[in-house]
Amino acid sequence: MKINLSALIVDAADLDRESAFWHRLLGGSITTTGTHHFLRIDDFPVIVIQLAPDHVRPRWPDGGSQQMHVDLTTDDIATADERVLGAGGRRLRPLGDIDVSAGIGARVYVSPAGHPFCIRPA
Repeated sequence: MKINLSALIVDAADLDRESAFWHRLLGGSITTTGTHHFLRIDDFPVIVIQLAPDHVRPRWPDGGSQQMHVDLTTDDIATADERVLGAGGRRLRPLGDIDVSAGIGARVYVSPAGHPFCIRPA
C-alpha cells in the first residue's frame, strides 16, 4: 500500500494575501472559491488556502506550537530569500544560520498568516 500527499491545507483569515504569498513564492496557478484558494504547481501536491476567520498565528519560535511547517529546497538560497521577502514573508532567523557550501542548516520564515516554513540548500 502507498499513501500519497494530495494536498496541504493552510488556514488564513485573509485568503487573498496568503494565497498571493504562496503563488509569488512558488508560481503555479490559482483557482478560487469563496472559502478556498487552490494553488496548483507542477510536481507539488495542491496547496489549499482555507478561509479561517478566527485563525490565530502560531507563536513559534517564541512560544507555543508551530502547528506545522513546510520544508522547501533550492539551489539558490540568496534568490529564494529575496523572493520570500518580496512576496510578503518574514525571516525568523538571521542570515548566518545556514552553511550553503556544506548543504546544512535552513533559513526559517513565516508567511503573512504566520505559518512557518524553511528553505534548505538542495
